Amino acid sequence: MFKIKTYNAIAVQGLERFGRDRYEVGGDIGHPDAVLLRSHKLHDEAVPVSLLAVARAGAGVNNIPVADYGQRGIVVFNTPGANANAVKELVLAGLLLATRGILPGIAYAQSLSGMDDSAAMHALLEKEKSRFAGRELKGKTLGIVGLGAIGAMVADMALALGMQVLGYDPVLSVDAAWRLSNAVQRMENLPTLLARADYVSLHVPAMDATRHLINAEALRHARPGAVLLNFARESIVDPAAVLAALAAGKLGRYVCDFPEPGFAAEPRVIAMPHIGASTEESEENCAVMAAEQIIDFLEHGHIVNSVNYPALRMHRAPGSSRIAIANDNVAGVLGHVLGVLAEARVNVLDMSNRSRDALAYNLIDVETAPAADVIAAIRAVPHVIRVRVV
Repeated sequence: MFKIKTYNAIAVQGLERFGRDRYEVGGDIGHPDAVLLRSHKLHDEAVPVSLLAVARAGAGVNNIPVADYGQRGIVVFNTPGANANAVKELVLAGLLLATRGILPGIAYAQSLSGMDDSAAMHALLEKEKSRFAGRELKGKTLGIVGLGAIGAMVADMALALGMQVLGYDPVLSVDAAWRLSNAVQRMENLPTLLARADYVSLHVPAMDATRHLINAEALRHARPGAVLLNFARESIVDPAAVLAALAAGKLGRYVCDFPEPGFAAEPRVIAMPHIGASTEESEENCAVMAAEQIIDFLEHGHIVNSVNYPALRMHRAPGSSRIAIANDNVAGVLGHVLGVLAEARVNVLDMSNRSRDALAYNLIDVETAPAADVIAAIRAVPHVIRVRVV
């Protein structure tokens, strides 16, 4: 029986993936095999010795000590793309709100609540509507920073609206490149993209390398009057630099999902309360994906969409027993492990090994279940972090 500890409100559709005959799921689980959460911060939480995996029902993992967990052999999953459509649609709303006089127009119409003469109201609105005139998106240029699942969907949407699309992503993966329309013009660097774009939409993860990616120096290259949209993470943008750029007329508007002190007093900022992924469909998709990734890992040792360990799937040899091993990515570890198995006369049927930065992961299918002393000997191999029989 596997134990799954949950934090936050996880969509029922995800929780239902855990069969009651094999899983115990709840918020008060002790000694969990896995944790399923959304925004709960784990940095100050004690780490149970039993913990094998953490799955974040969402894309960002800044609420999880990813590097520390990796060194403990705890695989951290996220759910890239599960909330992509929800974010994409809000980006569209942001583009329209920044371009058309929608919000001030609504506010003006609501200010006429005291009028009771329909003809007079219509005449007044006809007279005043020019105050709320805007522009069309068709023919304008959108620069997208980060061309992953969300960035690719935003690009397709913008192309469908008749916009020109520029893209910049220094770490574009092969899978992401396949998803990307060939109508997107790849930019070699951020300053070039900023200089050419009427609108700039950010879709990069929060990490040390992207902290304040948009700062005073970057904004110096922006096209005057450009609109900046941030539906990624608050740390990517330096709010002081944005406010200064707005005051200087370097930026025309800033649309974001992350309010900051000072934004409310700036009329050219449209700040939403972090609702990018707040749709029923998105929460369900994220919960289902996270649950299925946990199940696949616990029952088969497979890793998909991990942020600290390499992706690895291997067809299971019929009737075999499987050993899953996490280790430091240094030479000789796998050879030493195979030596232990050979000495114990454990026949290897199939195996696969992958590495990612400082960590490696192995799946080894053996003909017979290894004895406890064999597993103990593998655990004793230098640089082996974690071993389990799946």
